[in-house]
Amino acid sequence: MWKFMKHYALEIYTVIAMLLITLVVIFIPELTTIQKFVVFMSFIFILHEWEEGRYPGGFLDLITQLLQRNIDDETKRASRLVTAVLIFVLTIVPFFFGDAYPMFAVAVSTFCIFEGFIHIAGIRIFRLKKFYTPGMVTAEIEAITGIALIVYLAVNHLGAWYDYVCGPFIFLACFACMQRTLMSMVGGLHYSDMPKLIKAQLRKK
Repeated sequence: MWKFMKHYALEIYTVIAMLLITLVVIFIPELTTIQKFVVFMSFIFILHEWEEGRYPGGFLDLITQLLQRNIDDETKRASRLVTAVLIFVLTIVPFFFGDAYPMFAVAVSTFCIFEGFIHIAGIRIFRLKKFYTPGMVTAEIEAITGIALIVYLAVNHLGAWYDYVCGPFIFLACFACMQRTLMSMVGGLHYSDMPKLIKAQLRKK
């Protein structure tokens, strides 16, 4: 069962996420604006995972190149389970508590903006000849949506200063947990290795 889940992690995530979106649309017709944003983000996240990993895919291969590790296909597929957990946490929590605690909406928005940034920065980091990294199109849609949600919160005075401060920290904490898990899956890597690997990649001719 575990082997099946690792091999079809992306497909399992897609089915569960689409099922939740469908149930929300059917049984909760009166959604708040924040909830509508989160539902849309959830759908874009699905498209992003497929663009990044399958069609055209290849982002994990770029990461493998950066890490200088020979990562097998099973580990690459299993990594989508870890990513799925992060996405579910960052979307389900603001869906239910975003109106009462806008910091959670800011957290998922920060994640969206981060995705947009990292995919553009990846062009330079991975020294790509084309202005594109696998997943970039949907990542930029995520970024625009994340910015729009933050603007909506600010314009309508729905968040206090601490929401805009705590939100990014919540994202960073969740993201750090995900990265920690992924590094343990790869083996032999630590956070301190990442800046060195990125600098070495940028120095390549």
